[in-house]
Amino acid sequence: MAVSGDVSLLRFITCGSVDDGKSTLIGRLLFDTRLIMEDQLAALRTDSRRHGTTGDDIDLALLVDGLEAEREQGITIDVAYRFFETPRRKFIVADTPGHVQYTRNMATGASTADLAILLVDARKGLLTQTRRHAFIASLLGVRHVLLAVNKIDLVGYDRSVFEGIEGDFRAFAGELEFASIQAIPVSARHGDNVIAASPNTPWYEGPSILSHLETVPADEVSTAAPFRLPVQYVNRPDADFRGYCGMIASGTVRRGNPVVVARSGKASRVTRIIDAASDCNEAGAGKSVTLLLEDEIDISRGDMLVPPGDRPYVADQFEANLVWFDEHPLMPGRQYLIRTETTELPATVTELKYRVDVDNFAHEAAKSLALNEIGAANLSLASPIAFDSYRENRATGAFVLIDRLTNATAGAGMITHPLRRASNVHWQALDVSKASRAAQKHQKPAVLWFTGLSGSGKSTIANLLEKRLHAEGRHTYLLDGDNVRHGLNRDLGFTEADRVENIRRVGEVARLMADSGLIVLVSFISPFRAERRMARDLLEAGEFIEIFVDTPFEECARRDPKGLYAKALSGEIRNFTGVDSPYEPPETPDIRLKTMDKSADELVEDIHDWLRAKAYIG
Repeated sequence: MAVSGDVSLLRFITCGSVDDGKSTLIGRLLFDTRLIMEDQLAALRTDSRRHGTTGDDIDLALLVDGLEAEREQGITIDVAYRFFETPRRKFIVADTPGHVQYTRNMATGASTADLAILLVDARKGLLTQTRRHAFIASLLGVRHVLLAVNKIDLVGYDRSVFEGIEGDFRAFAGELEFASIQAIPVSARHGDNVIAASPNTPWYEGPSILSHLETVPADEVSTAAPFRLPVQYVNRPDADFRGYCGMIASGTVRRGNPVVVARSGKASRVTRIIDAASDCNEAGAGKSVTLLLEDEIDISRGDMLVPPGDRPYVADQFEANLVWFDEHPLMPGRQYLIRTETTELPATVTELKYRVDVDNFAHEAAKSLALNEIGAANLSLASPIAFDSYRENRATGAFVLIDRLTNATAGAGMITHPLRRASNVHWQALDVSKASRAAQKHQKPAVLWFTGLSGSGKSTIANLLEKRLHAEGRHTYLLDGDNVRHGLNRDLGFTEADRVENIRRVGEVARLMADSGLIVLVSFISPFRAERRMARDLLEAGEFIEIFVDTPFEECARRDPKGLYAKALSGEIRNFTGVDSPYEPPETPDIRLKTMDKSADELVEDIHDWLRAKAYIG
């Protein structure tokens, strides 16, 4: 990516396992190229006395370990970005954490990098985290790898140690499709082969770290790539001006170019291009611009402007590679928020195709992904989006998954391709609507979702309520957890993944029944808030009524109507809610039934009164 004149910019990351010397290497680069100001050097000497790990020497790692916690622990936690330049090139380096729990930060740094410096401790060789970082770098489109075999001084500058590690890595990385791999023996602490050849390794005839960084091809954003402008803002200061603002993700746009809205296919032509300073005739990738079109067409934030002859995919289902960041495992069937370059909307992992063993790239069958695991999955979105494959466009082919309850970033994804069925399956227009079906029954459709521990009284109360409604002429249906497991969900067990799928299926069935105009009573433990939220989101506003049957665990265990608590507490059955599997009670249920205070008949009366007061029944 050109910066000014003939000087190019290289974005690179340092990565590898914890304590392999990543921060020290960057500190050494800055120190030996004399890019540290005098006041910085003085502060570094002071910090080295307080937090250093190198005796009386300056601890160069402290130049980039900026957080107090990092200095106290001697590890990198956050991504530390530094800019520096030499006469030959400008650089932005991201020093990323090696600790397993901060893998998400490493992925963040790799997402925009052209090259990865992968450090390996010469005493330890390749570790699982080394392999994981190499694999993630490959997934995230990093094209070049510099394998820095660090602490070579601690093995006596042994050539055979270096060549053994280099051979192991090349054998491992053969399937990762890096454009280049350069291995260099290094002592970041003492500066061997960092900016110049070291006399301690006369057997090594390759470039130094700095020399390689200055000469490796920078992966420029090609102007030949298809034009993509994700619209971030519609600027409408007055009736005569309508501009579409965003940063060009790839390609080039010129005044007069035809463009289309990717999702709708509406076409127009570019009449003006405005950058930060003024009007211009053309603009390329990385430029923030405002485009004006000759036609007033429907465009909003989240749309993408593209050339008519080279459009992205538009689909609501695709396959993607996933890197999982959350301590709570990925569960197929659970609903997350997907955030892309253009939009944010609900998404569900419909199938986990496999998990990758980072030691040998084997594809393993799996029902979930744990923290830092990598796999491939199919995803289904609430509505279609425009995207490219990640291999073709890192900006428009990437996404993150957000946990809907905690708002934490749960995983990063790289789209491989749309699913064929996404373009073959369409909604069929029907003439009889939900409103007309409900009007025929003289009632308002609703899903009464009873949740609570086993033995709390859910089924008893739901059954009594349905009898009451049926006697009044209401059209109802009761979906009971045990009954459904004899048919629709007979293939599911009681693991967390199976419980998620259990509720997903029942939520879809309840939605169809509500669409037919019924009052649906659902009696399921449904232990997880995320799945109850998913079921609510399937329905129109006001149709989902969460009823928490609030019975203490001790009382449920005392009742034990099916003898399950006794078996669970003795270890005869596993994954029993409330014993060795969690129950997440509703935080703000629509109706809370305290079963210790009233009889089942009284609680039914309370629900009936609530439904009448809210006009669900007349």
